[in-house]
Amino acid sequence: MAEITITAANFEEEVLKAEIPVVLDFWATWCGPCRMLAPVVAKIAEKYDGKIKVGKVDVDEESELAAKFGVASIPFVVKMVDGKVTATSVGYMPQASLEAALGLE
Repeated sequence: MAEITITAANFEEEVLKAEIPVVLDFWATWCGPCRMLAPVVAKIAEKYDGKIKVGKVDVDEESELAAKFGVASIPFVVKMVDGKVTATSVGYMPQASLEAALGLE
């Protein structure tokens, strides 16, 4: 499954009601480290297809969601299980490091 765009409108359905863990990537178009992390997140989405759902949250368009998660700097990646945050990561990191930080390995 490809990454999906998460908005306030689909957050409950796509994230809170998800049957599998959800990884959310909070990012912005103007953020260099976010652009560097994007292919890493895409590879994780592909590698764990069917085991996790990967969502992208544009902090400029979804400022309320960003505020709800206390996003202070980006990229900010959150893993949620059963609607609860179980792991977070801030900044760019290689795929293996991000997988370890999120407990995906």
